[in-house]
Amino acid sequence: MASEREQGAGVVEATGNGRGAAGDTGAAPVFRGVTALVLDAKGRLAIPAKHRDSLAGAAGQLVVTADPSRCLLLYPRASWEPIQAQLMALSSFDPQVRSLQRLLVGHADDVEVDAAGRILVPPALRRYANLDKRVMLVGQGRKLELWDEAQWEFQTAQAIALPPGGPPADLAGFSL
Repeated sequence: MASEREQGAGVVEATGNGRGAAGDTGAAPVFRGVTALVLDAKGRLAIPAKHRDSLAGAAGQLVVTADPSRCLLLYPRASWEPIQAQLMALSSFDPQVRSLQRLLVGHADDVEVDAAGRILVPPALRRYANLDKRVMLVGQGRKLELWDEAQWEFQTAQAIALPPGGPPADLAGFSL
C-alpha cells in the first residue's frame, strides 16, 4: 500500500505542472518531458520555464552531479540531500559503494538559477558528460537528466530496441 507521501506524489503528477494540487506548496516537484537546449559559450544552460516554476520552491538551488550513464543529474537541493545522506551512510569499506560515493557525491556541485533562468554547468561535469553545445534536458520524476544530444539519441534507440529474451522480469505485467 502506498504511503501518504507516495499518494501525494501521484497528485503532483496528475496536475502536470510539478507543483501539486492547488494550495499544495509542500509537494516535491515532478519533472517530465524532453527539451532540446543549447549550452552557451560559458557553459550556461537556460532552464525551460515549465521547470523553472517547479524549481521556484527550491529557491533556485540545484545540485548537479555525474551519473554512471555519462549524463548529468540535476536535483533540487532539498531532494538531493536525503539521497546524499543515504549514500554516505553506506559502508565505504565496500569498493563498489566507495566508487559510487566518489562518483555521485564527489562530483556533486551546488548551482543556482540566475535571474535569467540559467545555470552554469561546471566545466568538470561538462567534460564528464561530453557536453558541448547541443544538449537534451530530460525529466525523470524527482530529477532532471542532462545529456549530450547525440548520446541521448543513442540511448533512445537502445530503449526502443527489444533486448534479447524480451523485457526484464520487473516489467512483467506492466502496461501503458
